[in-house]
Amino acid sequence: MNIPRGLRNNNPLNIRRSKDHWMGLSKTQGDRSFCQFESMEYGWRAAFYLLTRTYYHKYRLYTIRSIVSKWAPASENNTSAYIDNVSRLTGIDPDEHIGIPGQMPARWMMIGAAMAIQENGSAAFDYMALLRGWQLLYGSSAEQ
Repeated sequence: MNIPRGLRNNNPLNIRRSKDHWMGLSKTQGDRSFCQFESMEYGWRAAFYLLTRTYYHKYRLYTIRSIVSKWAPASENNTSAYIDNVSRLTGIDPDEHIGIPGQMPARWMMIGAAMAIQENGSAAFDYMALLRGWQLLYGSSAEQ
């Protein structure tokens, strides 16, 4: 069975390698393009950090369309299909304001889950890891 790259790397949203020093990064980074995390919880933590702190608060991206357009640009993805799939899976209109992460955490978790399904397919997801990743981020300090 071929396990999707994001699941092999404990990186459900396929976060690209960068200068960021994410909490929970594996000591060995064998994937040349994407981060590898010690556990799926840390991969989810990084994903939620990017979605809620960087995309929402820093870039002021408040809709599925604006978030996915930046996350999965047309130069690398079928962005419109990605947007449509995330919207369909969550039941949130692509242009609807998602809400403040601290006030609407379930909506943000649904968006993360839908993006992970788009990135990796729906097989073998550990949704408890998703919830623990949210808790790691919002139950801890603000460090990356």
